[in-house]
Amino acid sequence: MTIDEVIAVLEMQEEILQFNHFSNEDAWELGNIIVAEAKKKSFDVAVSIRLNNGYTVFQYAGNTTNYNTELWMTRNYNTVRTLEKSSLLLYSELKKKDKILEDIFLDPNDYACGGGGFPIRIEDTGVIGAIIVSNQNHFVNHDILVKALSRYLHIDEVPRIPTTVI
Repeated sequence: MTIDEVIAVLEMQEEILQFNHFSNEDAWELGNIIVAEAKKKSFDVAVSIRLNNGYTVFQYAGNTTNYNTELWMTRNYNTVRTLEKSSLLLYSELKKKDKILEDIFLDPNDYACGGGGFPIRIEDTGVIGAIIVSNQNHFVNHDILVKALSRYLHIDEVPRIPTTVI
């Protein structure tokens, strides 16, 4: 896949994987689906679902995760909250332009440029939070999110990118 194709797929994913509502109960159910999806492939991950007001409504930490994983998830959350797009989409856009976070005035101590953060977008409302998966390759983190969101939202035809594309 070319970088333009990757960006197009990531944009389609965000358009398709929208919610019509989102509650704390939804966060619990979705979070557990994400953890189960990762475990099915023997991936040990950390998962966090956070609202834009900073409230964490779901959190899971696998046995191989640590405080650094938590810090990375916070940086991914900041990226999604600020830019209202997945962190892998940002990574791909910056890679295409041969840019880095500082080029768009984001401090890498506070923001992440890599897969694993995905916006919780409510149809006709906008982004209200972020779902974060960490502790694997950033393409794998993103793919786990997409598969779990597809399952949770009952959407079968969501385009995906290979987990080693860029």
